[in-house]
Amino acid sequence: MPKVYRALVCCRAGIGSSMMLEAKCKQVIAEEGLPIETRHGSVDELSEFDGDLVITMTDLVGELEADPRVPSSVGITNIVDKDEIKQKLVSWLDARA
Repeated sequence: MPKVYRALVCCRAGIGSSMMLEAKCKQVIAEEGLPIETRHGSVDELSEFDGDLVITMTDLVGELEADPRVPSSVGITNIVDKDEIKQKLVSWLDARA
């Protein structure tokens, strides 16, 4: 059975933009059959996160890459662009194959 990666979809507040991003991520994951499970939250939840990936907005990636609690991150520029989300998640998975 292939590994299923755990991802935290987050933004600073964990309210609007990350909820929309998670909805689009779930659509892409289901449509493409990607081995990723998502959970939604804010960056404050990183202290409790023990997964594989943080999916967030591009402007937050720089901050997160410096955080030792973040195993890996993917930044999305347009949170409603399923093509961008697909390309970045597939690239992230390909790097682990």
